[in-house]
Amino acid sequence: MALKATSIDYIPKGVSRGYTDKTLKLDLSTGKVQIKDVPQRMKDRFIGGKGYGLYLLWNAVTSQTRWDSPENEICISSGPLGGTPIYPGSGKSIVVTISPLTDQVVDSNVGGYFGPYLKFAGFDAIEVQGMTDDPIIAVIDGVDGKVFFDKAPKDIGNGSNEITKYCHERYGKDDLRSVSVVSTGPAAEHTRFGLLNFSWYDIGRKVCRIKQAGRGGIGTVLWRKGLKALVIRSPKVSIESNDPADPQALRAVSKAHSSEIIELDPKQNEMAKVGTAHLPTIMDDYDLLPTCNFRFGSVKDIGSDAQEIGREAYRKRFDPGFDGCWMGCTVACAHGVRDFELRTGPKKGQKVFVDGPEYETIAGVGSNCGIVDADHIIEMNYYCDNYGLDTISVGTATAFVMECFENGLIDKKRTGGLDLRFGSKDAALELVHQMAKGKGFGVVVGQGVREMKRIFSERFGADLAFMNDIGMESKGLEFSEYMTKESLAQQGGYGLTLKGPQHDEAWLIFLDMVHNFMPTFEQKAEALHWFPMFRTWFGLCGLCKLPWNDIVPLDNKQTKEPAKVMKHVQWYAEYFTSVTGRKVDPDGIIAMSEVVYNFQRVFNIRMGKGRREHDTVPYRAMGPVTEAEYLSRKDRYDGQLRDLLGLDPENMVLKGKMAALRKYREARYESLKDAVYARRGWNRDGVPTIEKLRALGLDEPEVVETVRPYQ
Repeated sequence: MALKATSIDYIPKGVSRGYTDKTLKLDLSTGKVQIKDVPQRMKDRFIGGKGYGLYLLWNAVTSQTRWDSPENEICISSGPLGGTPIYPGSGKSIVVTISPLTDQVVDSNVGGYFGPYLKFAGFDAIEVQGMTDDPIIAVIDGVDGKVFFDKAPKDIGNGSNEITKYCHERYGKDDLRSVSVVSTGPAAEHTRFGLLNFSWYDIGRKVCRIKQAGRGGIGTVLWRKGLKALVIRSPKVSIESNDPADPQALRAVSKAHSSEIIELDPKQNEMAKVGTAHLPTIMDDYDLLPTCNFRFGSVKDIGSDAQEIGREAYRKRFDPGFDGCWMGCTVACAHGVRDFELRTGPKKGQKVFVDGPEYETIAGVGSNCGIVDADHIIEMNYYCDNYGLDTISVGTATAFVMECFENGLIDKKRTGGLDLRFGSKDAALELVHQMAKGKGFGVVVGQGVREMKRIFSERFGADLAFMNDIGMESKGLEFSEYMTKESLAQQGGYGLTLKGPQHDEAWLIFLDMVHNFMPTFEQKAEALHWFPMFRTWFGLCGLCKLPWNDIVPLDNKQTKEPAKVMKHVQWYAEYFTSVTGRKVDPDGIIAMSEVVYNFQRVFNIRMGKGRREHDTVPYRAMGPVTEAEYLSRKDRYDGQLRDLLGLDPENMVLKGKMAALRKYREARYESLKDAVYARRGWNRDGVPTIEKLRALGLDEPEVVETVRPYQ
């Protein structure tokens, strides 16, 4: 159905203590534009950001809604603290929808100005529903007070970079910095893991920059809806824009946190110089860098050096200058490569600006595919962004295909002639180009690991049990890039998440394996309650997590709970209070998040997911699947059989050793489930108890009836 031209005028609602108390709904099927009041209960219980997105989506869909149903929505919200130009990491948006990969609720966080600009244009959240056959651009002009739809011109191009540039120039009028654009690219049409790019205009470099809401296929939903771009135009931003309840207190806590980052970041991780590119060498040193589909934890196993894709490699390539994805952020980790000459694809020979790469991309399309080449990773980064592809899912899916190829489960006949062995750079890039064109084996890979396992088994006769062991997905979402075989905490951090194995909910690998902050089973279980709750709070408020624990106080290791960085937690409580006027302490932060966290679990149950059987991880996340994996770490595994199980590995055959280790590790993971469920107030099936929901004030009839059959 073609969308009729629609335009409405409105008077932008000013912000009061971090909120406008208005939301905007766009229906692409009818062209209807609706401005709605935020109910007080929604504000009190769901806070903002991810909470608002979940609440709006819950009320828009049913248990029968699928990702490509017209009633599915894309909801975007920042939060009451989002848009503070003096507090580090205050430019996040959270996007919520029903995922093409998981068939349940997915949320993805992203920087890049859109969320704060949306609020300053008058709206705490936006929900986009319906579909249109004619690609359109939706514009919210918070300066002139208009919401309207434009038909997307045919010559705008399909690449996200071209779409973004067009929208900045057309709708930015006399100030390109006043506009932020949400878009995807052509590969989102042909895959299940399309991403969303959120833009801002880099005045120093005079280019449009982008950050990604990458996880869960939200870009695929956007493309299916026929929305070419979503544009926001904002009034100028200042500290007064968010109308803090106590400006003096806000300035004080902002100065304290920013000053600490400026002093300590150069001595710690150098985020302002190299961003998360400092991580590959550290992960490699601790045997945590995924290599060849998570078989190994170090590129030394394939005869390479992680320095080739680490801090110094990208220090040489990153363009110097300020790189915050929101104004005033002193972490400034959004680096990019200027004048990078592409060697493949439709832009071969052109010099482009590439946003990134960050650690997940480096590990995903690099080491995990057996590729240790900084320039290859940069090219993959560019094309994935421009085509609208999540680099994490692309990397993990490609690595799975490569292992299947090397084990004879698929061959060149199945791949269209591509030699997809580990390390095959040209073949990996060709898959991405095929995803954009909608042709070739790349389209199969673009369906994701879960769907590929089904296809390879049913069509090609591949060994499903083996693929289930090596296919690095949970709930249908591809793993992000951390080795978990020796970290029970991170196994739970992936398997017990709400949306699937994404590190933003419980990134415990560094705390567990590098710092050894949680050595006991009980400490790991407790961490899998507290950390997801605290990390959820960032998504409610519009905040980035990096300032919390990537730069830490000098005395942090001497504190009672160093993993939590409690000095910063206290600062965040003061920050929230200074903006909203709602007094909160660290325990209150956790209480806020528990409401939303449990609500999302119930939402998943409503969609037919969200129970114990869905909280699984492939065995490779727990231990060695193949004999080569075991033998690569033989001393470690033999020692564990001896020390943990009381067995004598010298008198055991290799298959017997692997079976004994597997039985132990799988049982340990199931015990972890029990402990975490109990700590969260859920039953053994992983379902929140009615008593828990009542204690959280979530005992509305529809919520209670959703969980009642599983009590």
